[in-house]
Amino acid sequence: MNNSKNVKRQTITATFSALSLVKLAKLHGFDHIGISHGNLQTHEAYFEHWLKKDFHGQLSYMSRHGKKRSRPKELQPDTLSIISVRMNYLTVDQQTSWQQLNQHNKAYIARYALGRDYHKLFRKRLQKFANQLIQEIGTFGYRVYCDSAPVLEKALAEQAGLGWIGKHTNLIHPKTGSWFFLGEIYTDLPLPENNQPINNHCGRCQRCLDICPTQAIVAPYQLDARRCISYLTIENQGPIPLEYRPLIGNRIFGCDDCLAVCPWNKFAVAAHEATMAPRPGLSMVELGDLLQLDDAAFRNLYAGTPVKRLGRDRFLRNVLIAAGNSGQGALVPLIEALLSDTSPLVRAMAVWALSQLYEGKAMAALADKFADNEVDPGVRAEWSAAIPS
Repeated sequence: MNNSKNVKRQTITATFSALSLVKLAKLHGFDHIGISHGNLQTHEAYFEHWLKKDFHGQLSYMSRHGKKRSRPKELQPDTLSIISVRMNYLTVDQQTSWQQLNQHNKAYIARYALGRDYHKLFRKRLQKFANQLIQEIGTFGYRVYCDSAPVLEKALAEQAGLGWIGKHTNLIHPKTGSWFFLGEIYTDLPLPENNQPINNHCGRCQRCLDICPTQAIVAPYQLDARRCISYLTIENQGPIPLEYRPLIGNRIFGCDDCLAVCPWNKFAVAAHEATMAPRPGLSMVELGDLLQLDDAAFRNLYAGTPVKRLGRDRFLRNVLIAAGNSGQGALVPLIEALLSDTSPLVRAMAVWALSQLYEGKAMAALADKFADNEVDPGVRAEWSAAIPS
């Protein structure tokens, strides 16, 4: 690009960003927008320290891309500005969340996952936003991201004035709380930063640390993902470690505790996007109904939602843990039926669930019927742990 065109584009983008970016973002369903230039040296050091502690667990993609996550130009060359946007997704109040966690015969799914999969929705909105921006100022280079690339999105959003990163490591805005999604547009436009970063207002509060069922927030601003229920129920590929199973309660996909307890969320703004609303029949479903899902029924029930990414076997792993924690003896026949499931992961968690609901002699009788014929070492280990010596 020659110098005269570059100067002209700088003038156009500066004028346009000052007058129209916020309006344009709201037109496409975004609740807040900010611009940063991706200077993430401090966050890079923090991220590398986090990786060295192995806090990312099985999230191998977190360490695969070198400096690309913290240095935007290495991910997308020619990046000059990063547009960060957020979209609210809150659909129920915090009190309702706590009440649902106490209904032990039902399954709790994190609020964000009860409606349409936000990845597709958000990416389409970002693309339309970028397309209209092209119509306004002409062609420019860009890429859109929504939890789909090595991007430190919370750090970028913090720099863009969308909030501060709280002690639970989620972004918080003083007027709208933290029930929102984030997305980015990396662009070669020379846009001026239009928001001042918001100061941290966590103060001495540590409600998020205290409420975490598995104590995954090991210190302020330090999350050990290996302990986090969201990680354990979604990202973890195999059996959930024994020590965390009783602590998961009836949470079968994710966890909202640290968000629900945050005092800044008394200012949370409800989602205006209709597809964020929970689908009928997905919120607080009976555990007994979920235990009977085959693969086709699972896919049909959760089609188009984030839950589908688990697959039926890992989903039933989580449901069985919730069943074991439920104290509901009526679930025993449904769990016993899964001792013959084709998935070793499902069979293993069925053994554990029954061990929580049965007396020792009953488990020994079941072992006589099932354990000797079990060929999978993981399932056999669950039987050994479940039968009293």
